[in-house]
Amino acid sequence: MKVYHKVSDLRAWRGSVGNLSIGLVPTMGALHAGHLSLVERSKAENQLTVCSIFVNPIQFNDAQDLKNYPRTPEEDLTLLKAAGCEVVFMPDEKEMYPAPVRMRLYFGALEEVMEGAHRPGHFNGVGIVVSKLFNIVEPTRAYFGQKDFQQYLIIKRLVEDLSYPIELVCCPIVRQADGLALSSRNMRLSPQGRKQAPALYQALQEAKQRILQGESPKQVCSHISDKLNSTGWFQVNYLTLADSQTLMEVSHPQPNSEYVLCIAASIEGVRLIDNLLFTFA
Repeated sequence: MKVYHKVSDLRAWRGSVGNLSIGLVPTMGALHAGHLSLVERSKAENQLTVCSIFVNPIQFNDAQDLKNYPRTPEEDLTLLKAAGCEVVFMPDEKEMYPAPVRMRLYFGALEEVMEGAHRPGHFNGVGIVVSKLFNIVEPTRAYFGQKDFQQYLIIKRLVEDLSYPIELVCCPIVRQADGLALSSRNMRLSPQGRKQAPALYQALQEAKQRILQGESPKQVCSHISDKLNSTGWFQVNYLTLADSQTLMEVSHPQPNSEYVLCIAASIEGVRLIDNLLFTFA
């Protein structure tokens, strides 16, 4: 497994492999089985796989959140080597941003709801770093997890608007046995908080069933949010039913249409997100 820290070295490697198909798995490290499932998918569909590890400062609107984000570089490299990843790109901040970033990306209504509404500037930072990675690696395909579904749709828009010749692959959420979506942020939960956290997935499942039974999405989401908040463990940012392509909130779901239930909540100061895709029937 090759590990590169410089853009010039990664580009030199990229030039040396010619037209071989390359899968890119962009990460911020603190890897878990969810990330490794993306690597596995990439290896099945490409001749070579590149995994990037970079905690991107410009997508954080909270300095404390950036400081607290888990970093486990040695463990990450061990996991990637065992998974058969061929190349790891691990730049530092100066390498990725040799000068202050001056550009601004705007994704319209997609970035004005949910995570975009609660984390101003977040998707601008995501779009810029992913654009840079696409330009550096020039992958055939890029792999993202469904857990960050809004991010996936943002990057899909980026690829369309900038005509990147890249196929995007959205991979299913990997969960613990109790339903909690795997996330690097889970590392920051206490044992007690970890026991409470699966309530987010349970909330999504309850909301889905009640909406399928014909209840008002807005009333269902409001009631379940209140119930979570009342436990004293959670501070719910949002729980909403949205169109799976536009992310616009849906009040009256239509038969045979796909929707996504999205939730974000803080527990012990750790912000977790989750979602559930389903077809209304």
